[in-house]
Amino acid sequence: MNYDFSEQELDRIIEMAWEDRTPFDAITFQFGVSEQETIEIMRRELKPSSFRMWRKRVQGRHTKHSKLRSGKLMRFKSTRQKTISGNKISKRS
Repeated sequence: MNYDFSEQELDRIIEMAWEDRTPFDAITFQFGVSEQETIEIMRRELKPSSFRMWRKRVQGRHTKHSKLRSGKLMRFKSTRQKTISGNKISKRS
């Protein structure tokens, strides 16, 4: 699949996919990319060993899959994390 993402958007998708606490639903909401499409992007963009390590880590992880989460959502936000509003990433001032 060929997506029309800027380098910055592609970097953000990879960063969000790599973060343990960011669910695939958040990537879908912000970029319109399904979980399977995210996996394909990661396979294409990462070194094979990095992809295997990432895939092994996220497979079945409760924080990455909203269906596996309990009713209570635990939110974590680093002080270095950028604010996201809708489909845009807000710039720090």
